Amino acid sequence: MKLLICTSLIILLSACSQTPQSNNIQVGSRPYYLIDDMPAGKLKTQLQACSEGPFYKTDFSIGHRGAPMQYPEHTKESYIAAARMGAGVLECDVAFTKDKELVCRHSQCDLHTTTNILTVPELAAKCSIPFQPAKDGQPAQAKCCTSDITLAEFLTLKGKMDGANSQATTVADYLKGTPSWRTDLYASNGTLMSHKQSITLFKQLGVKMTPELKSPQVSMPFNGFTQAQYAQKMLDEYTEQNVPSNHVYPQSFNLTDVQYWIAQNPEFANNSVYLDGRDETASIDPNNSATWQPSMAELYNDGVRILAPPIWMLLTVDENKQIVPSLYATSAKAAGLKLIAWSLERSGPLNNGGGYYYQSIKQAIDNDGDMMSVVDVLAKDVGVMAIFSDWPATVSYYASCMNIPNSE
Repeated sequence: MKLLICTSLIILLSACSQTPQSNNIQVGSRPYYLIDDMPAGKLKTQLQACSEGPFYKTDFSIGHRGAPMQYPEHTKESYIAAARMGAGVLECDVAFTKDKELVCRHSQCDLHTTTNILTVPELAAKCSIPFQPAKDGQPAQAKCCTSDITLAEFLTLKGKMDGANSQATTVADYLKGTPSWRTDLYASNGTLMSHKQSITLFKQLGVKMTPELKSPQVSMPFNGFTQAQYAQKMLDEYTEQNVPSNHVYPQSFNLTDVQYWIAQNPEFANNSVYLDGRDETASIDPNNSATWQPSMAELYNDGVRILAPPIWMLLTVDENKQIVPSLYATSAKAAGLKLIAWSLERSGPLNNGGGYYYQSIKQAIDNDGDMMSVVDVLAKDVGVMAIFSDWPATVSYYASCMNIPNSE
């Protein structure tokens, strides 16, 4: 009897574990909301027919910073939520601390908007720019960087939803900047993670990993820590935990980082991802190849095998106002490059053209249901290998419905 009770207790505890099992994917209600919002048609009917699943973990669905539409980004809670939704790949954006340890943060200097650091006096005092209230028409400001504090200090912080109130005159009001279409319901105790801790968690969750080496916002070398050492340290932490190189997709907006990995870490070369953010520094037109420097062929010849641009660069609208692949997308595929798109569910409601991520197709975007049409074109017509999403359930539902196979 004692053995039976103990065995039952073990089973119960296992069932209640925070670690989701790969065969227990829960997409929740949002995909159904999006599908219901679609106009009648073949795609809507096909997606509705999949309403009872089964849903599975899929490499096609990448948890962008976890599941930050409703959970504080890059926190343990956000990552677990993304895995429960079927994300087969999770992202840790990698920055470094004052003692040169790697941590998961979208930006080296975003602690003032993504954590509670300003409420911790001894750490707030170490910020590059301590909190300054709005005054005389000037917005409130602060700048707190991972490189301002040690790893031990970083791990004492709590994650919050990214946002700040620029009109605030107090720290408490400054931290109240969450967009109205997100929520603070799950943001009271976000658990921050080092890069090493994220690897351990991702192994437990049974997912692949896509770390992004963030551009330093301090002069390099940083106390002797060079850019090459930074790039190498990130990969070394996977090797130290015996993660197979084909389960890791290192990313960077800095082409030099990608070239370094290709040259110095050949086992990671084919999975190294060049994040295309050239629209921030140049006037890039996805339908004018003269604006892409380097060209698709030059990227491929330089060893790049995976290119990851924002969604809008992969899509355009034809004469019938239908969403179709851009010249950028077709040219990348013709050059032999695989494509990853970012980031679905990053914008608010799509009834105003969708903002940054949908700027090239705003003529065809007028409701949230159009998100599923975007996913469909990216999958079937563009042929992306994966999609980053702030709410991975949307992509997981689609991938399971369409039987999209996992990458090898």
